[in-house]
Amino acid sequence: MRFEKNTPRFGRNSARVSALLAALILSACGGSSNDGGGTNPPTGGNPVTPVPDPGSPNPGTPADATVKVSVLSSSPKLVTGDDALVELQLLGDKPMSTLSVTVDGRDVTAAFARNPADGRLLGKVTGLKLGENQLVTRYGDYSTTLALTAYPVTGPVISGPHEEPFVCGYATFTRMGGQPLKSLDDGKCSVETRVDYYYRNSSGGNTRFEPASITAYPANMTYLTVNGKSVPYVVRLESGTINRGLYQSAILHDVLNEPAPSPTTPPAGWNGQLLYPLGGGCQGGWFQQGNDFGTLINPVYQSRGFAVTTSTLNVFGTNCNDQLSSETIAMVKERFIENFGVPKYTIGVGGSGGSYQSHQTSDNYPGLFDGVVVSQVFADVTSSTIFKLHDSRVLNNYFNDPATSALAYTVAEKQAISGYLQIGNIANMSGSAGRLDPTVSFPAGVPVEQRYNPLTNPTGARATVFDHTANVYGKTEAEGFALRPIDNVGIQYGLNALNEGKLSIDKFLDLNERVGGVDRDMKRTATRTVGDVEALNRAYQSGRIVNGGGGLASTAIIDLRDYNDGTVGGDIHTKIHSFSMRERLRRANGHIDNHVMWTKGGSEAEAFDQMNTWLSAVRADSSGRSKAQKVAANRPAELKDACWSNGLKYVEEQTAFGTGACNTFYPAGTTPRMAAGGPLTDDIAKCQLKPLNPSDYRVIFSPVQWGRMQAAFPGGVCDWTKAGVGQQALTGTWLSFGPSPVNLLFDITKRLLASFM
Repeated sequence: MRFEKNTPRFGRNSARVSALLAALILSACGGSSNDGGGTNPPTGGNPVTPVPDPGSPNPGTPADATVKVSVLSSSPKLVTGDDALVELQLLGDKPMSTLSVTVDGRDVTAAFARNPADGRLLGKVTGLKLGENQLVTRYGDYSTTLALTAYPVTGPVISGPHEEPFVCGYATFTRMGGQPLKSLDDGKCSVETRVDYYYRNSSGGNTRFEPASITAYPANMTYLTVNGKSVPYVVRLESGTINRGLYQSAILHDVLNEPAPSPTTPPAGWNGQLLYPLGGGCQGGWFQQGNDFGTLINPVYQSRGFAVTTSTLNVFGTNCNDQLSSETIAMVKERFIENFGVPKYTIGVGGSGGSYQSHQTSDNYPGLFDGVVVSQVFADVTSSTIFKLHDSRVLNNYFNDPATSALAYTVAEKQAISGYLQIGNIANMSGSAGRLDPTVSFPAGVPVEQRYNPLTNPTGARATVFDHTANVYGKTEAEGFALRPIDNVGIQYGLNALNEGKLSIDKFLDLNERVGGVDRDMKRTATRTVGDVEALNRAYQSGRIVNGGGGLASTAIIDLRDYNDGTVGGDIHTKIHSFSMRERLRRANGHIDNHVMWTKGGSEAEAFDQMNTWLSAVRADSSGRSKAQKVAANRPAELKDACWSNGLKYVEEQTAFGTGACNTFYPAGTTPRMAAGGPLTDDIAKCQLKPLNPSDYRVIFSPVQWGRMQAAFPGGVCDWTKAGVGQQALTGTWLSFGPSPVNLLFDITKRLLASFM
């Protein structure tokens, strides 16, 4: 899958090749492929505004067609590297000597072999050049041409220009068991791809071995039972670079007794399912390749027969950009499919920053994941964390202002203003707002002279979530700083507390008069923070603020809800985020039948087993229902919302608030915006304003106090009954920010909003 690698080329079709193919394809005609979600991206099932889908190479099959050609590893318009896994479905009974496949006139017929699973032909077509390639297939008198557009394996494809500087991490990559990665010295942190074998020993460790050096497995090697068969616990671990990130894939392979893995000879120990672990974090997640992720050799994975793959750029502490993460997932999964074939289904799994990626990739790039198992849940990085971090920072600034001390806010008042059950969250999240500060969150290795400094280096690299996502949001014309989808104009902090009698009018007024905002360098300002209209629009159009009605509508979701609202020192992973995500699903799709929540109980392993049952039933559903309908209809009957306390399981629908057992055990706090009257969906970046009206309040303002209100909110206050400014449905899925022109939403190199191609 590398352009740097020389690939052998095949000559013209020969009688020997034709005879071999004839022997392999006795029953090559097959039915339509199932909708188990292996290819990416698939079509259909999306309630959002449709856009041209790059995953539809054949809009229709002509009546006289004798062969149907599909690219399984990616969209034909989004191929990465110099190869692609191509499937031929023979629709007619023609002499095999008439079958030929060429790429730009070069014969590649010999690359194809029969897939025992369905009788179709699979071939890893290699030697593709950058840009457009013409794949021509002839069978009988019929021929068809498919254009394959290839991009470098180093990227980018749909995430826009790569950022600089970029610090390599391969020299200290921690998942190699001491084995070095060899640099390709291409200026893109690329390394040579390598394959290593490990066996699980009886002591519970992993031992690397060279297959060529042994004729029998060691006596201390353990075995697993997968699909009713005993298989050696031997893992093929592939390591390399894709999209400038370090990736690995792990799959059981009985290397002494099985052929080399391929799409037509998958290992017997593989259950056909793929896990994609996603790592957490965010602050400091830019300008680096990274050097770590959770080990892929894990008995929870291998004992179930899962194959596993991931990349350092799918750890948000390395790369806090869901767009770049999704692109990397597509590219890494493409490599996996080329090596082993299309998975029956793919499950994303991760907590915190891993839940961002699970939700956003599922909604914005459907087909990459069929189900997700998430924990420490956030809906997305923008609305779930940035809103809270910004509001906590401005509240913390206010409460720590010497001018505020005379008001003597109580703990209860601060709780009511912030919505948090623990006021420690105000300072805690204010500290985490460092990821919005361009100077404080640089990863090690970024030279000081390349870092932004407002006085000495105003054009340097800025260490913020916004600047890391500038390809989506755009930049200011003057300074080149990223535009920001964050705003607090019109927010009445502490509104609910005022109306509930928990906060005096004078404290409410002082708070909203002096709370202020922050500038692009996160310095406190007396005026409120003003969001950039272009960034607000794109945040919604592109799915940076998750809609829930894209691919998530047809994704099976198990939320392993933890509980951190009682952490005295504060913890950003509060319970309310799960319910904001759930409410968006309900609003977008009319139900939450594809969403299950287990609070403080149920293991990840149990969730995998339930997800397997769920997705297997969806795959077996041959009805004419949509994928989303199948997911909702085939949820296992025993898979229900529940919580656990003192070893007891309570089966009841999990809700944000209420009097049930689960809310008694695990009460939820809210957020500063919800405490100011905002909705549970928590997805309004900038509210629409309405005129001040005394009847909107349960308190009576004096004329002087009302005059202060008018001065504090000269343009009006938030009307939370209306959509936010710029808030709109997801424009479509599989959107691009360049270089691919397919579904191009915005091209920062041209600084214009593009039409769909």
